[in-house]
Amino acid sequence: MNEAEYKTVPLTPLRKIIAARMTEAKQTIPHYRIAMDIEVDALLALRKQFNADNPDTKVSVNDFVIKACANALMENPSINIQLIDNAIHQYDQADISVVIAVEGGLSTPVIRNANDKSVQAIASEVKDLAAKAQQGGLKMDEIMGGTFSLSNLGMYGVDQFDAIINPPQCAILAVGAATPRPIIKTGKVTVATMMRVNLSLDHRAIDGATGAQFLSIFREQLQHPEGLLAQTRPSLSN
Repeated sequence: MNEAEYKTVPLTPLRKIIAARMTEAKQTIPHYRIAMDIEVDALLALRKQFNADNPDTKVSVNDFVIKACANALMENPSINIQLIDNAIHQYDQADISVVIAVEGGLSTPVIRNANDKSVQAIASEVKDLAAKAQQGGLKMDEIMGGTFSLSNLGMYGVDQFDAIINPPQCAILAVGAATPRPIIKTGKVTVATMMRVNLSLDHRAIDGATGAQFLSIFREQLQHPEGLLAQTRPSLSN
């Protein structure tokens, strides 16, 4: 039998870096995942109205998700951490690494102090950083030092997926598509737009109850999204 024809595609420098980091992460981090379905009809309605009222500063669902993550991290700082040299570094600000697909791989620009930024400001910064990422123009200080990561494949129609933690961070949220599904409300079957999120956690630093608390706060943010349009949201611990 003749060997099937194929072509050899060498790994690019970017793909080699991704391969090395993801291999290290899977081999050294005890991953576990927790998932939650979130109703997002109120969020979609709010976004639609906001964009209609502000056509020059349109925001995406992902911009709201970033802001909700930042608020949830402030209310549950045990997730907003890095694990370095057997010590947990807990941070006072939410620096969120946003996974972006680029030619030949991925990039993770960081939205710094996302907890103190409006959704509009986050939207503008994501667009700027994504454009730089596509052109290979990100600086090191724009991709290093995040405290939490977010990967959203919902725009590709993916319902759910597992994401690999980006060390030394200890958590990454994988966001799926928002799709209409039958659910039960007050004992009756109805249709709602649901979005499934999967939170990958490092079991060396974060236990399941802590992760569940984070997702509960995150869900509350998205299901009652009016507060996300405010500039800041105070921590419940203050």
